[in-house]
Amino acid sequence: MRYRAVIFDIGGVVVGSPLHAIADYERASGLPEGAINRVIVERGAAGAWSRLECGALTLEEFYPIFDAECGAAGCPVSGRAMVAAMGAAAVPRPAMLAAIGRIRASGRRVAALTNNWRAGEPDLGALAPHFDLVVESAIEGIRKPDPRIYRLACERLDVGPEHAVFLDDIGANLKAARALGMATIKVVEPDDALADLESLLALPLRDEP
Repeated sequence: MRYRAVIFDIGGVVVGSPLHAIADYERASGLPEGAINRVIVERGAAGAWSRLECGALTLEEFYPIFDAECGAAGCPVSGRAMVAAMGAAAVPRPAMLAAIGRIRASGRRVAALTNNWRAGEPDLGALAPHFDLVVESAIEGIRKPDPRIYRLACERLDVGPEHAVFLDDIGANLKAARALGMATIKVVEPDDALADLESLLALPLRDEP
């Protein structure tokens, strides 16, 4: 068995996409496409978003700082409204949960590796029973694409990166995983991603049409 573990991102993979929710929020607010992500990227590790996902800020602390950062960049937002939209989009995808069950039944280990925040969405307490392991950025104090968090997940799964498959919806996160030797799948359409995963694992994961 070449691949002994599968590691799933949560948002945009196991549940609905926060990126789509942010894009919808931008359109509804009359903001240019990608404006919020540009602020997040430009602020980097010192920015409110990164600090939130590393557990250095609570949500209540995050909102005014993030609003001020975006406002200073000419991108007025309500962080509270944006996060609410992301939470509403975080609906579990039954096909992904079913596939996770089949992977575990095959004898492979399955982990969730997510950038999140304290008391974040989705409620990982509800999703946690589907996984052998959950690794959360807000608890570990490091976030994807930092290589340390991928290594941590593999160590806790007791597999080498070369024996793991990683699914995410963000290219930078996948690039970092590939650099460590993981097989990677970008999730755009969930069914396509599951088809790719079936090929890697030589294991049926979807119901017959």
